[in-house]
This record gives sequence, structure tokens and C-alpha cells, in this order.
Amino acid sequence: MTFGMLVPHTKSRRFVYRLFQYCNAISVDKCFSTSCAWTSRKKPSQYGTVDTERYTSLVKAVVSSRVSCQTPDSLEEEDNTLYGPIVRSKSSSNKPTPVVPKTFHPLIKKEKTMLSEEYDPGKLVRLSLPRGSERSDMPSVTRILQQTMSQQQLFYLERWKRKMLAELGEEGFKAYSANLFKQGKLFHTVLEDALAPSETSKEETEYSEDTAGYVESIQHVLDEISEVRAIESAVQHKVLKYVGIVDCVAKYRGTLCAIDWKTSEKSKPFLHNTYDNPIQVAAYAGALNSDDNYSYQIKNGLIVVAYKDGSPAHPHFLDFGKITQYWEKWLLRLEIYMEKK
Repeated sequence: MTFGMLVPHTKSRRFVYRLFQYCNAISVDKCFSTSCAWTSRKKPSQYGTVDTERYTSLVKAVVSSRVSCQTPDSLEEEDNTLYGPIVRSKSSSNKPTPVVPKTFHPLIKKEKTMLSEEYDPGKLVRLSLPRGSERSDMPSVTRILQQTMSQQQLFYLERWKRKMLAELGEEGFKAYSANLFKQGKLFHTVLEDALAPSETSKEETEYSEDTAGYVESIQHVLDEISEVRAIESAVQHKVLKYVGIVDCVAKYRGTLCAIDWKTSEKSKPFLHNTYDNPIQVAAYAGALNSDDNYSYQIKNGLIVVAYKDGSPAHPHFLDFGKITQYWEKWLLRLEIYMEKK
């Protein structure tokens, strides 16, 4: 079969002949190469538009050494260049604003007449609060602290009460509370005898089972008590208008203190375990300094926690700095009480 038979038409034959001649004239490699001319061209890089002068120092820092020479400061400077300076929002402080009393009254009464700084064993003060018609309308330190407790204190107190009621029942809880009060009263009676033996004979003092453990507990503290000036004595702050009864005023390790004796069934080795007792001592110190029945100024305090099982009592000493702090807290509690009233 000839080529003419395959292409019958004349015009078509001429076109095919010319095409065949053209293909023979050009290189086979060029015509049937597997790589086309347009595919050999490189695509334009997306980095071609980058400002090379701007980032020259960055490129050199990266490729010049295997170990980065950048520091936190240089990184921050780079970030500022790339993304702009950091806008830091003001962080809100979670610290509560300290509450201070509206009116501050000094703990020390500077204008008070100092009648006698020397200790006189024959002048042990033991004043009683007026009773009957002469009774003052001024609130006591204990009442003020009880009626100005925080919500947290009230919560824990109520939880403890419910727990005791569940264990003892209502009648049992009443008997338990009465027994605690009785033990505290007997303990203070024993303390009066120990601190003022000249007034009460030791033979007349009965150390019951309820108090024997407490006496043993505080023995090491009593050994460091001297120059007792007041026992179970009433104090009054005429300016701030409150009253109270201070357990003891004496020297502890040579420092004059307002002393408060406490009993506890649980160990209280730290000052914060005594709750409002430091505020109470500060209130007594301020009243002692204001009351002209006392010829001295109190700048320190002592809380002694005694234990029924006879284990060594924990003495918590309050220096002038701590007393001043708790005095401010007392002034705040006093203001809250007066506002409620």
C-alpha cells in the first residue's frame, strides 16, 4: 500500500508531504525532547520581594556561626523591628487594700504622769469593775471582739459547735462548755496564789485534777515571771470608752508585759493559733496606759497557752512592734462595733 493510497485527496497529500519534509529538516532531539523549553524556566521565588538590606544583619547572625549569638535583649529588639513594640497591659493586683482605722489613737499616753517607775511589792493592784448602779455602760473588750468577728471566724466557730453537738448532744455540749468555764476559773485562782503567795496561803489552795495539769504546764513560765504589779485587775480607757480585766501585769524575762493566760486542749505553738488573743492583749495594754490607776506604760505583751495534760505551755511574746500592729487592729474592731451600735 502506497502513501498516496493512504491520503487520497490532492490538497491533503500536499499538506502531508510538506509536514513530513519539515519534520525531517529539524532535529529529532529538538522535536521529541522529554523536557520542554518552558518547563526549564525557573519559577520566580517568593523571597525575591524581601528587603535584603533590612534583614542582612539577621541573615549574617544565623549563617555566620553554629552557636547563636543572640541574647534576650537582641531577640526583643528584633521582635520590635518585625512586629512593633510590645504593648503591655496593666496587670491588676490581687492584693487586698489594707484596711486602717479612720481615727488613729496612740497606744502610749505621753502626757500621763509617771508616779513611780520602781517596783513596790506592797502595791499589788487588783481593781474590780463597778457593779449595780455604778456599773459603767462601756462595753468590755471581750464583748467587742465577739461581736466583730469576721465571717470566716463565725463560719469555723459554727462548724465546731455543730460538730460538738453531733458528738455530745445538746445537754452534753452544755455540760462540756460549763466544765471548760469552771476549769478556766479554777486555773486563774491557782495563778493568783502562785503569783501572790503572800496574800493566799498555799495550804488553803486545792489543786484539783482539773487544774493540776495546767499548773505543771506553766511551771517553766512562772520561773521567768517577776515583779508582779497587777492581778485580775479592771482597766478602763476613758477616751475610747471600753473596759476590761487584765489577767496579770508583770515582768517576763526582765520586760514589763500585759499577760494573758489561756487554756487549750489543742497545741498552739504559733501566735496565729491564738486567733484574737493578741488583739485582746493590745487592747488591755492601751487601757493600762490610759488608766491613771496604773503608774506605768505597757509596751509589750505575753500570751501563755497552758495544757491540761501537763505538756509545756507555749509562751508567745509580743514586742512593741507587734503590739502596735495589733493595737491598730483593735482600733478597727472598736470602730466596727461602734458603727453597729
